[in-house]
Amino acid sequence: MKRLLLIFSTLGAVLTACTGVRLYDRVDFAETVGEVPARPWLQEEAKMDMHLVSPSGKELVLPCFWVEGARFEARFTPQEKGTWSYCFHYSLNGGEPTISDVRTFKVSGVKGKGILHPHDDWTFVFDDGSLFRGVGENICWESRDSDDSKFFSELHQQANRFNYDVMLPAFAQAGGNFVRVWMCSWNFPIDRQKDFNNSRYQESEEYFNPSATARLDHVVELAEDLDIKFMLCMGPGNARTDAGFFTSEEAKARYRNYLRYIVARWGYSPAIGLWEFFNEIDNIQFRNAQNPIPAQDIVAWHTEMAAYLKSIDPFGHIVTTSISHRDLAGLNDVPDIDLNQKHIYCATSAIPGTIVSYEAAHGKPYVIGEFGYEWDWSKNFDDFAEEMDRDFKRGLWYGLLNPTPITPMSWWWEYFENRGLVPYFRNVRFISDRMLEFGKGSFEPVKVQAGGADAFAVRCGDHIWAYVYNNTDSLVESLEIDAGFESASTLDFDNATLQPAATPLQLKLEPGQEVLFELR
Repeated sequence: MKRLLLIFSTLGAVLTACTGVRLYDRVDFAETVGEVPARPWLQEEAKMDMHLVSPSGKELVLPCFWVEGARFEARFTPQEKGTWSYCFHYSLNGGEPTISDVRTFKVSGVKGKGILHPHDDWTFVFDDGSLFRGVGENICWESRDSDDSKFFSELHQQANRFNYDVMLPAFAQAGGNFVRVWMCSWNFPIDRQKDFNNSRYQESEEYFNPSATARLDHVVELAEDLDIKFMLCMGPGNARTDAGFFTSEEAKARYRNYLRYIVARWGYSPAIGLWEFFNEIDNIQFRNAQNPIPAQDIVAWHTEMAAYLKSIDPFGHIVTTSISHRDLAGLNDVPDIDLNQKHIYCATSAIPGTIVSYEAAHGKPYVIGEFGYEWDWSKNFDDFAEEMDRDFKRGLWYGLLNPTPITPMSWWWEYFENRGLVPYFRNVRFISDRMLEFGKGSFEPVKVQAGGADAFAVRCGDHIWAYVYNNTDSLVESLEIDAGFESASTLDFDNATLQPAATPLQLKLEPGQEVLFELR
């Protein structure tokens, strides 16, 4: 992957020129300063910002990150064509900044579509105006050295299979375009020095662990090449999430530095679709069930940190957080959180109603960040493997035919990969692309009934898609769609193609069976 690097010997002395910069493509800058404090990775002691003015006159501030010695770097993705101007501001210990000379670079040509932004309940939008729907899955971490699964630890520990260099290309080839990944003690532990339970990372005394930052560099660039978008769950970093985490000024300062480094190093990337603060913040709240963390403290923290994250991210990425199943009063209405989400297990039929009701109540898109037939990893999933498979499939369709910009994301990625279900994403992506193509952003729910089965229908342009899953114990043969049509096709679930269907539509679904119609 080509990188353009600007190098300065001190604040103001240009050594190399910036040429060939393309719209939505990364360009790198480096600035060397004369004085560096003992801890240049902390913005309280050393703060380098790149100030830019776009061709249209928009002013941006991009945080830079310390690399080594007296050198800081900036990674930038221009979102406008034309001539940009910029300079660097460098301050020590919160003092007045030293400011470099103003320089310019010109952006011409284009690469890709840019960064994702909020659009509506059904879609996101790229910088270039193109619409996006995520066909997604949790692939939250690579294999660990020692996994705690009672029945599947051996499967989960297969490093040759469950690493991003294998999993992401296979997912992309199957049509997947969105994954949720975690930063935690065993996956991208950027501010952790030791104890990883993952031999991919090496101990280091550096504040930001070089092996972890290099690994995230690699995986982000891999996702860019594969055109996969991330929900990057940043978590608390290497900090204890007790009550003080959400109220202590010292803890909040540490977290702001954690966020600043993440934005400075990876915020440039179109692969970053969403910043997610926490996985299941309600479970953190109730870790001590007898003395839960006050909800108002957690909500106040999210209000403060979401505003801060927006202020340091010049690219305008989408911001979110997640709950397991317990709402925190006010969390769904935090102004700078763009999208709300929760996790649903053992209740997949509740997904559509949950999405619609939360969007109506809070006026924001809603996503099911995790779902599954079973959450309890102490059970042997092979005892009900077929139920797991059917639930995996229907959850995707429940999302695609309801107003959410990302399909519900299944958990247990190793298990489903081992069951051979990754190719199934191709069906969902095939229909998702057709919905965007024919509707051009228009999604109109259509009334449909199929006996007691779960049934959903959506009109996009002059096409209607109707999905039925028989979740009853008996045969389902009735189908009523509140719309006219002249021709019909059914989806071939084995090959992601359409085949002619009889009109009027004929339905005969055994328990656990599914069908998708495309009507014109």
